[in-house]
Amino acid sequence: MIIPAQTWTELMTMGKDSSPNDPVFEGRRKRAISQTEIRRIIQAAAERAGINKNVSPHWLWHSHATHAANRNVPLPLIQSTLGHTNVATTSTYLHARPNDSSSLYLPR
Repeated sequence: MIIPAQTWTELMTMGKDSSPNDPVFEGRRKRAISQTEIRRIIQAAAERAGINKNVSPHWLWHSHATHAANRNVPLPLIQSTLGHTNVATTSTYLHARPNDSSSLYLPR
């Protein structure tokens, strides 16, 4: 996945004293953050934002795909970004919008 140049620069600045094998993000015990810790961080951020849903890393992944599709990003590009080998897998992330219908795209 491509990240913005400014984000890359900030990450490189944060890790200037680290070795190539060091984790990008460390937990309190100076080791890589576990999946459980990541889930807790995301859930706490969601609660602070007033989101009262079961938010997870996968939920964010799903949201990225849905928002990209809503902005007319080509499905093969979303597929590539998510690392899916089959476009059918990517299409499971996409949902019809409640106020949308294929009939709206047909000539009147």
